[in-house]
Amino acid sequence: MATLLVNRLNRRLTFQKQDGFTTNDEGIPVPNWVDHATVWASRRPLRGREFFAAAAVNAENTVRYEIRYRPGITPDMRLLDSGRTYSISAVLEDVYGDRTQTHIMALEELRNG
Repeated sequence: MATLLVNRLNRRLTFQKQDGFTTNDEGIPVPNWVDHATVWASRRPLRGREFFAAAAVNAENTVRYEIRYRPGITPDMRLLDSGRTYSISAVLEDVYGDRTQTHIMALEELRNG
């Protein structure tokens, strides 16, 4: 079991879930995102097998976040970190089976422009 050290929880994440659609000025439906939860997290680099698996699908912007155990985070949500938006590709709930940690694999969304 690895301990999630509180002093490493140095990033503030906001999880958002989709709540229907709104229409923009051009009449195109745009997803409406609402805040679901805000938590402290640790951003960890990908290593070994994780790194090579992400590189195999050209997902250079894949990152792993570790948070305190929190049920209810799902891959259809997205997260915000320091002005960047990430889509959640995987949620590993209760990683060690002791209700202490949740790990989230996320892919940075590219911006148009």
